[in-house]
Amino acid sequence: MSSNRFPGAKVYWHQGSLHDWNERQVHVMSHVLHYGSSVFEGIRAYETERGPAIFRLKEHVERLFHSARFLKMKVPYSYEEIFETCRLILRENRVKSAYIRPNLFFGYGNLGITPSACPVELTVACWEWGAYLGEDAIRNGIHALLIPQKRIHWSQVDASVKVGGLYVQSNVFATQTRNLGYNEAIFLNLEERISEGPGENLILVKDGVLHTNDRFESILEGVTRTSILELARDRGHEVRVAPIEIQDLFDADEAFFTGTAAEVTPICRVTDSRDAEKSQSDWPIYQIGAGKPGPITREMGDLYQRVVRGLEPQYDHWLTYAYDSAEEAREALYAEAFAK
Repeated sequence: MSSNRFPGAKVYWHQGSLHDWNERQVHVMSHVLHYGSSVFEGIRAYETERGPAIFRLKEHVERLFHSARFLKMKVPYSYEEIFETCRLILRENRVKSAYIRPNLFFGYGNLGITPSACPVELTVACWEWGAYLGEDAIRNGIHALLIPQKRIHWSQVDASVKVGGLYVQSNVFATQTRNLGYNEAIFLNLEERISEGPGENLILVKDGVLHTNDRFESILEGVTRTSILELARDRGHEVRVAPIEIQDLFDADEAFFTGTAAEVTPICRVTDSRDAEKSQSDWPIYQIGAGKPGPITREMGDLYQRVVRGLEPQYDHWLTYAYDSAEEAREALYAEAFAK
C-alpha cells in the first residue's frame, strides 16, 4: 500500500497496465534517471456532487504533448488514451480528490546523451494531496524569499514546456529557501525583473488591478494562472500582463502565487536576499500591503475553490468527471459507508 507521503494511492498505471503501488517497473539504467529526460503534468481533481472532477484536463494533456514534442518524443499513446487514463486512475484508486501525475520519459535502451535506442514510457499515478505549501499558507499567507539566482531564460529553453530535468533548479533553490526558514522562493530573470516561484506563477494587486508577467519574463504560463486571470476579468477586474520590477513587488497592495499544487497562496511578506555582503539577519523584510491576505486575493482564492468543486455552473466546461454519472460515483465511493 501507499506510504503516508502518498495517501490514497493503491495502484498506478504504467505502459497500459495497472500495478500495485509498491511494485517497481523502471530499470536503474533508464535514460530518465541519468539525464532528467521526462515531461510531465501536475493535475488536480476535486470532490464534487458528481464525484471527483479533474480541473482543465484537456489543457494539461495538450501541454503534455507540447512538452513531448520539445524533447522529440514519439508518444506511444494518443491524446484520448492519456485523457481517459487520467480518469481511470481516479476510479481505480477510489479517491474523492487527488493530485494526478502523468509522466512521459525515455526508458532503458542506451545511455548516450541522445536517447536513440530508448523507448518512451508513460506512467500515470494519483494520490490525495492537500495544499502544497500547507493549509495555513492558504488561510494566512506565506513569507517568501527573493533570491539572487536567475530563472532559466526563455531564450535558452522554451518556457512553455514542463521538462523533468529543468526542475533541478527549482529543487535546489526551493530546498535552500526552506532550510533558511522561508516558505518559498521567488526567482529573478536575467533582466533583473521578477520571474516566478520554483513551481508557481506570481500575481500582484495594485490599486485594484491584477498584474502578472508572461513567458518572455522567463515563466511557465501556468494553467492555474490562466484560469485566475480569466476569472478576474469575468468579475470585472482589470488585468495587466507586463514585466514586473522588483519594486513593484515590494509596493504591491497584495501578492499571491498560483499553481496546480499551490492553488492560490497569498504572499504577505518578502525578504530580499540579493545583497551577498549582508548576513541573513540583515536582509530587508517587506510587508506586502496590510501583511495579511488581501480582499482580491481572498476573492480569487474563494472563487477558484468554488469553480474546481463544480459550484459555479458557468465554468463546468473546465471540469472532466471521473465517473459517467453521479450515481456511479456514489456507488463506487460511498458504498462501503452506506453498508455500515
